[in-house]
Parts: sequence; structure tokens; C-alpha cells
Amino acid sequence: MGGTFDHLHKGHKLLIKTALSISNNLVIGLTTRRLLKNKNYASKLEDYETREKNLKKFISSFTDLKRVKIIELNEPYGPPINDPKYEGLVVSQDTYPNALKMNEIREKKGFEPMIIITVAIIKDEDNKKLSSTSIRKKLK
Repeated sequence: MGGTFDHLHKGHKLLIKTALSISNNLVIGLTTRRLLKNKNYASKLEDYETREKNLKKFISSFTDLKRVKIIELNEPYGPPINDPKYEGLVVSQDTYPNALKMNEIREKKGFEPMIIITVAIIKDEDNKKLSSTSIRKKLK
């Protein structure tokens, strides 16, 4: 899986818990600043180190951190498009189209397609999609 994981929220946590409930090991591609320059409210994005620390703290609260490898994600699709060993991908409904594109790229290279697990979007207190963007928008 991959993402920004900015202002770690319930949706992120559900995604991570789902991934760890169906796998022995998990690779999380954590986006670097290079991929985030066009994000809304970019000035309020947490830095890479903070996002990585928050991920590790959350993951270690319920499982052995040794099951997870966090890598820098410097391009949109990450290692699965170049490495046939990846078997599955856990995504949100919003990022499902990216997962399909990744499988398309993999198949052109002769790799097996990954199993795609899609996790539902979580709603916020206003019954709108919970997102890091909406959280950053509310920050002063």
C-alpha cells in the first residue's frame, strides 16, 4: 500500500489494519515531498519524519513492527510495477483506479496481477468523506 498518511486518521487506520489482517508482511510506500507539491493546503502537510513516526507508533500499538517495511515513495506507483513478488494491494475506494493502472502496467511486463482489496471510505462528523485534505483545511 502507499500514501501520504498525513494527519493519520480513522480511514488510514482502517486501511492499515485491513492490510495487516490479511497479510504476513506489509510494505507501505510513504510519499515524499516531491510527490506532494500539488496537494491542497500543502503548507500544512506534516513532514515525512512525522508521518513515518505516527505510522510506526500506530502499527506498534497492535502488532509487531517487524511485519512492516516503510519505504520512500518517490513516484506514483512504487515498487509493485517493477517487482513481480508483490501479491496484493490494499487501497481506498478513491485510489482503486490507480491499483487497476498498476496491474495494467504489471501485466504488460509479464507479471501476475495483484489481488486488489478495496476499503470503504470513512465519513467525518459532517457525514463527508474523511480525508487529510479536509483536516488540513480546518487547521489554522
